[in-house]
Amino acid sequence: MLLGTAAFVLWGLFPLYWPLLEPAAASEILAHRVLWSLLLSAIMLAVSRRTGALRIMWSVPRVRWALIGAGMTIGVNWYTYIWGVTNGYVVETSLGYYINPLVTVLLGVAVLGERLRRWQWVALALAFVAVIGLSLELGRPPWISLVLAFSFGSYGLLKKQAAVGPVAGLTYEGLVLAPLALGYLVWLSFVGQATAWSHGPDHVALLATTGIVTTLPLLCFAGSANRVSLTTLGLLQYIAPTLQFLIGVLVFDEPMPAVRWFGFSLVWVALTILTVESLVHSRRQTTAGTSGPAGVAAVEGGVVLDPDCLDQSPEPQRLPAPDHPGSR
Repeated sequence: MLLGTAAFVLWGLFPLYWPLLEPAAASEILAHRVLWSLLLSAIMLAVSRRTGALRIMWSVPRVRWALIGAGMTIGVNWYTYIWGVTNGYVVETSLGYYINPLVTVLLGVAVLGERLRRWQWVALALAFVAVIGLSLELGRPPWISLVLAFSFGSYGLLKKQAAVGPVAGLTYEGLVLAPLALGYLVWLSFVGQATAWSHGPDHVALLATTGIVTTLPLLCFAGSANRVSLTTLGLLQYIAPTLQFLIGVLVFDEPMPAVRWFGFSLVWVALTILTVESLVHSRRQTTAGTSGPAGVAAVEGGVVLDPDCLDQSPEPQRLPAPDHPGSR
């Protein structure tokens, strides 16, 4: 429980961290995050003697292409989140992780052909009304929230297909993004716009911490997911967007007009309905003695796979969660 709480609290505090890396732009921060997290995860993989997992993942086409897609989508998610936080849209980024469970359910219908139950339809309808209301208040669709929710939802679907452990998966995704990240940093240096070299060693050291910030919550989550119930994880996951929302309102003093409060309230009601309905449905299934395939635990809006074939540690899949490690 403590490890799970620590993971979501760390993800929730991210809005306080990214501004510390200024004047680096979001794209430069993203490139450093990719490279430093790749270095750290590769070291952990080597120390644990699991580098063979990379070869296995590459040799299986289904896993290989799923992780390439996952790497690209998490890159979009990371960039959007960092850009939103560093440009004063913390509240809107928190909304993205609030609506992520609802988007996950929607993707389950659109991509996997799942059928929704009555109260799930109600939750989605409320979320749709909330998005319309927030669009009217902002004068535009809440695109930051929508990109975050759909990119992370898509990331979850791809990771579900791959079914690999967190460290091995993060390393593979880093290898996918590393050529782009390294090439971009080289270009920034060539044109004289790389802040890493113009603001002293302290700034370089701070950019290097992006690797720790990326992997530490992931390891805490992995340690928790193997020991607490999925129901508990499903409830803990709301810690992160709630902290982000409070930081946006109380620390960065972002405006919250009445229409925005109304939109957020609808989302919170929709999440309450979705969570309660999921718990009731799960309990009914348990009572009826139904069970899924070996190694798979199903939760409404999410699936957790046990990828012991590659990393011996659980990987969250389509769990209605917010940074993800990757996602923040």
